[in-house]
Amino acid sequence: MRYHEDMTSNVSSDSGLSKFYRLLVEQVRHEFTASHQYVAIAAWFDDQDLPQLARLFYEQSLEERDHAMMIVRYLLDMDVDFALPDVGEIVTDFSTPRDLVALALQQEREVTAQFQRLAEVARDENEYIGEQFLQWFLQEQVEEVAKMSTLLNVVDRPNGNLFDVETFVARDMPSEDNDGQSAPGTAGPSVS
Repeated sequence: MRYHEDMTSNVSSDSGLSKFYRLLVEQVRHEFTASHQYVAIAAWFDDQDLPQLARLFYEQSLEERDHAMMIVRYLLDMDVDFALPDVGEIVTDFSTPRDLVALALQQEREVTAQFQRLAEVARDENEYIGEQFLQWFLQEQVEEVAKMSTLLNVVDRPNGNLFDVETFVARDMPSEDNDGQSAPGTAGPSVS
């Protein structure tokens, strides 16, 4: 996992990696943390006997895990020497269903900003392959923010009747069949 000697123009002297690659490794951390956060959200809904909301967030967890593994695959393919980062802290104390969905929306907005920053740095450092790699994630984030925004709107509508939300999720947010045609490959098998 060594960064090729012929590509050292973008390598900083202090850490051995360019800013782009340092941020990309940090994004692996963000994606694994998001995966864990979605498990916490899913488990809360599962404990409340809300199987559709639980399913949605368990699936989101797997998707975030796969995003991390896509980045790991890219780093490996680019022969970048990196240490797998730890997972950040997650929120596990929730008061209302709305809090959980609002947290998910906030998380997706933060991830969107992180990917936008990565794309800016890739462009600034002339990392054209990296910039191209990030395009799929940027498009995916538009969809993820829209999905969580819609879900928050739906949660806010039924005046606390989560069974109406469950019906909406079952009808309008079915399990996705991700054949991954345009998605980057993962390190190891994809789980979503």
